[in-house]
Amino acid sequence: MYIVPLTPSPNQTFTSTIPIDGKKIKLYFFLRYNTEQKCWQMDLSDSEKAPLINSIPLIGSLNILEQYSYLKIGSAYIVKLNPNIDSDRPNEHNLGKEFILVWGDTQ
Repeated sequence: MYIVPLTPSPNQTFTSTIPIDGKKIKLYFFLRYNTEQKCWQMDLSDSEKAPLINSIPLIGSLNILEQYSYLKIGSAYIVKLNPNIDSDRPNEHNLGKEFILVWGDTQ
């Protein structure tokens, strides 16, 4: 498992090289907080910056990449670190602190 470093900075763009199925895959990330839906959303692009997925909601307790398994970019989960928080969604202030993004192999 790999923890993708996140912060609650608005409209953040970054790259991360993630170990997936014995390979290292470089992905481009764009994260933004949707104030109307009260939810973080993530866009992913490949190493050539070609879009792979747009507007994935960052919601806990499920593999947020499950419906994209055909892309072979692994599995990803939002993990809540603080059990005292009632929500399964990080808010605009606690992403990367009380909620982390954990990436793993394709399942």
